[in-house]
Amino acid sequence: MRETDLPKHFSLIRGFHLADFLTLGNAACGMASIFFAMMYVSTQSIAQFVAAAAMAPAALIFDVLDGRVARWRQQHSPLGRELDSLADVISFGVAPAALGFAAGLRGCWDWVGLIYFVCCGVSRLARYNVTAESLSEGADKVAYFEGTPIPTSVLLTAVLAYAAWQGRLGDRIYGGVWDLGRWELHPLTLMFVLSGTLMISKTLRIPKL
Repeated sequence: MRETDLPKHFSLIRGFHLADFLTLGNAACGMASIFFAMMYVSTQSIAQFVAAAAMAPAALIFDVLDGRVARWRQQHSPLGRELDSLADVISFGVAPAALGFAAGLRGCWDWVGLIYFVCCGVSRLARYNVTAESLSEGADKVAYFEGTPIPTSVLLTAVLAYAAWQGRLGDRIYGGVWDLGRWELHPLTLMFVLSGTLMISKTLRIPKL
């Protein structure tokens, strides 16, 4: 690579606003949560599991701050909106599902439920991106959410963190396990299914604060 080509490769970073770096902090917390969850599966260290769960509120803080900073500096952009959605998919979609798997939701029906949850989150964010302008009606932000926002999945990680604190992971997870046909389902997975269903609801409208 020639030295004169370096500015071209750094042009994307130069185009980032302060809010965008906060959004990347959100994504970083999500990836850290996934890594901690994988380490827990390997080591069975409760500290690793709690660390994975703790990344969810950390990501939420970054998610709240990036929006406030963007409005404060009046630096809204299509890039920032897409970046925010991609970070949210990692931190509030994939990471909670990975934590659920690490907690013991590993039956085949559990896989279906967790995948459904992530797909609902992706669909929810995609719908928001294409309808945000019409919902905002010319204002700086949308007046309400259609369906629950994906960051509400921090409640799922809170339940799992509490289960870890009580030693209710793996074979002792809340609700036990059901045999449905040749596949197993842990009833706790239905918590993820409900969360995903609420996210894609079009009848549920939640005012944005």
